[in-house]
Amino acid sequence: MMKLISRVRTYLKLRFDLIRNERLKLSLMQAFPFWIASLLTGLVAVLYAKLFAMAEEASAALFGWHHWIIFITAPVFILIGWWLVQQFAPYSKGSGIPQVMAAIDLANEEKKHSLNKLLGVRVAITKIASSLSMVMGGAAVGREGPTIQIAGSVFKIIYRLIPKSWPRVARPNMIVAGAAAGLAAAFNTPLGGIVFAVEELSKTHISFYRTALFSAVIIAGLTAQGLLGPYLYLGYPEISGTSWYVFLLVLIVAIIAGISGSIMCLLIVKLLRWKAGFAKKAHHIYFLLICTLLLASAAFFVDKAIMGSGKEIMQRVLFTADKTPAWYILPLRFIGPLLSFTTGGAGGVFAPGLSAGACIGASVSEWFHLQASDTNILILAGMVSFLTGITRTPFTSAILVLEMTDRHSLIFYLMLAGMIAGLASLLVDKHSFYDHLKHDYIHQFKKEESKAAEFEKTQTDD
Repeated sequence: MMKLISRVRTYLKLRFDLIRNERLKLSLMQAFPFWIASLLTGLVAVLYAKLFAMAEEASAALFGWHHWIIFITAPVFILIGWWLVQQFAPYSKGSGIPQVMAAIDLANEEKKHSLNKLLGVRVAITKIASSLSMVMGGAAVGREGPTIQIAGSVFKIIYRLIPKSWPRVARPNMIVAGAAAGLAAAFNTPLGGIVFAVEELSKTHISFYRTALFSAVIIAGLTAQGLLGPYLYLGYPEISGTSWYVFLLVLIVAIIAGISGSIMCLLIVKLLRWKAGFAKKAHHIYFLLICTLLLASAAFFVDKAIMGSGKEIMQRVLFTADKTPAWYILPLRFIGPLLSFTTGGAGGVFAPGLSAGACIGASVSEWFHLQASDTNILILAGMVSFLTGITRTPFTSAILVLEMTDRHSLIFYLMLAGMIAGLASLLVDKHSFYDHLKHDYIHQFKKEESKAAEFEKTQTDD
């Protein structure tokens, strides 16, 4: 009897080890493509970040040389950015996040033809080239949203190269992981990338591919960090000795910034939909030239703060004694993305939105004559709130700003700001900026499919 029990135990142990090894092998084989794509994403993100910074510096240098040159550089470079999109990849325009969201939906429906228009080699290259040209022209755009679409393209390309015999996860999950890795590499915020994937992108239970997702974020982030160093996107603002009543002011900042972010995005959406009705390409060019003329005029006659991503504004109000931006800086940071995004070139609103929120926080602080540490809390709360007004993802916004500054003691202030801003933004619009654009892209695809079907039917009847 004992021998029989011993044999049964031995048999079960062998079977268990076999099952465990097979599962481990399967998990490793499924994760391997994620690791390759993550490594490539980190490399591309670092290269893109360096090129973007060089373009911003070149734009500032040209403006510093002779202010009037903005009337040449703005229309020329922004027109080139628009032309690159129109000529090579029409769906590489704008931020890139709504394109990734639409791609996830279309991947679930197995619409490969439409998916190729949203993600791919041509899209990624055009995205980079167009956004760099836009920045050279002084457009108020960022690189973070574009990095997400570029990363999604890298992951989609790697997925297509996986042999048919190789075990793989679902295509939508691959794209989600790519977007998360792209955000982590762009901001050096691994937790932000994971939370973004859960809060904004993922419609499937994350437990099905959490190892691949987490490893993708870690590898992309480590690659970027290994090349750029263990940097923070912003730095370490002073927050010691805060006042007990500052959380009440955080509520005020959250409401103002959340509503402001929603209004800006709603205006962008309305302008884009109005533009979509233009019958001729020349009308789009006229609109672009008007936008660039307004952008150049504001930079020349008011302040160059309307140009670029706005990162230098955030760094100034957080890390210098100059914590009070001029009254016109906030309107410029509001108008700049509005004019830049609607031209049709590539570029995101993440960084411009953060800079606008920073201005709101600093302005509210000036009303109450706060000390530096309290001012910094309101600035960070404004950044979280304005970004929440754009994305409607309060936890992602809070975690991103938290990781950018390494001020973990502010987690409750920042989460409070995000939650209040999310509720306030509902007063303006029930849907996020990215949701609106995602549905517009999907609607456009359906119209194209309908036209193609009608054309085929006409050809068949003839």
